[in-house]
Amino acid sequence: MEFKSINPYNGEEVGSYTALSEDELNEKLNRSQIAFKSWKNVSITERCQLIKKAGQVLRDNVEEYAKMITLEMGKPISESRGEVNKCALVCDYYADNAKSFLADEIIETDASLSFVKHDPIGTVLAIMPWNFPFWQVFRYAAPTLIAGNTGLLKHAPNVFGSAKLIEEVFTKAGVPKDVFQNLIVHHDQTENIISHDAVRAVTLTGSERAGSAVAEIAGKHIKKTLLELGGNNAFIVWEDADIDSAVKTAITARMLNCGQSCIAAKRFILLEAIYDEFVTKFTKAVRDLTSGDPLDETTKVGPLARKDLADELNKQVKKSIKLGAELLLGGNQKDCYHEPTILGNVTPGMPAFDEETFGPVAAMIKAKDIEHAFALSEQSKYGLGVTVCTKNIEKAIEYADKVSDGAYFINELVKSDPRLPFGGTKKSGYGRELSKDGILEFVNRKTVYVKK
Repeated sequence: MEFKSINPYNGEEVGSYTALSEDELNEKLNRSQIAFKSWKNVSITERCQLIKKAGQVLRDNVEEYAKMITLEMGKPISESRGEVNKCALVCDYYADNAKSFLADEIIETDASLSFVKHDPIGTVLAIMPWNFPFWQVFRYAAPTLIAGNTGLLKHAPNVFGSAKLIEEVFTKAGVPKDVFQNLIVHHDQTENIISHDAVRAVTLTGSERAGSAVAEIAGKHIKKTLLELGGNNAFIVWEDADIDSAVKTAITARMLNCGQSCIAAKRFILLEAIYDEFVTKFTKAVRDLTSGDPLDETTKVGPLARKDLADELNKQVKKSIKLGAELLLGGNQKDCYHEPTILGNVTPGMPAFDEETFGPVAAMIKAKDIEHAFALSEQSKYGLGVTVCTKNIEKAIEYADKVSDGAYFINELVKSDPRLPFGGTKKSGYGRELSKDGILEFVNRKTVYVKK
């Protein structure tokens, strides 16, 4: 089977990749198991040094890697550079902190000595999406490899060029052969991979449907899973908010990566008193965004990654309008490009409210008061994150327990940070990436008890 990576901006072929045969795949799985036996015995100091070097390789080749991201999935080139540099940052973070995160945890009991030690578990399979083709991988790979595990990457087929470069990053950094391997395979090989003795856990970032399918397979084989799935984040603006500042934050929260982000703000829940002002200023700001070739330094909005994604988004827009939403801006689509679109007076029952809109569509929703705003926010099957804009910080903090999501940001867009745990609730998945939590997801927390 041949996989082709197609530039969504101009339809040109970026690369062609041949799928592994069944024998080739099994060979890679076996080699990963063998590599684990030696990699786990490499000192934590040396593992940290190698991941630190990987961060430097990313910085040294940022232009090459950024261009591949942009060519394969259409992200504006300035954002692609930012993504590569963020990957270097996560490498540095774990290289600097892994020793303390993995240190023995002394616990006082009746024993002469009792503690928890942190051992690697084996090979961890990563099934990754196309929207942040480097970042999604490195936020898993850096802590997983430093912990002493080996890694297998099953990336999205439209970004296999990025996947190949990621494998090369670790090779250039001096990470031993087979510790991190890229698998060019179709998704129908997923169960064969998960069932292999080498694979001890699976991490998936992707759709709700993909997460459910992988969790079912992993559960059948008693393998641990971490799922980071869809989102329909609320961006709540109170009456006392600095509207200009809120709009500036909102533009980035919605339009970054052309809106193709699980943690993007999608539902803008605005108190009635400031609804018109916010919508007017937000609409003007969106009009000022430059669309075009994502390789152009001035482009802020490029195409969606594939035409089927743009088609689906347009269906959601049209259906929402049919159900009573007001088209305030945009609404048109051509091939992979979907105009930045704003829908007014969105209510529950419309796709723009109920579903994840994976693209540059902003839903404007009126709330009667703060309590109503949070009730609307909670009216979602997803639970990744919520933003609240207000000058009353103390009051906003008091409302944190009204939010069931995995993140609550005040006067800032929801974003991932290597220093903070990241993950969702409800249909957005389970488990945590990043911070200390992220490295402990794939270790054996072993209890050691000594009686003298």
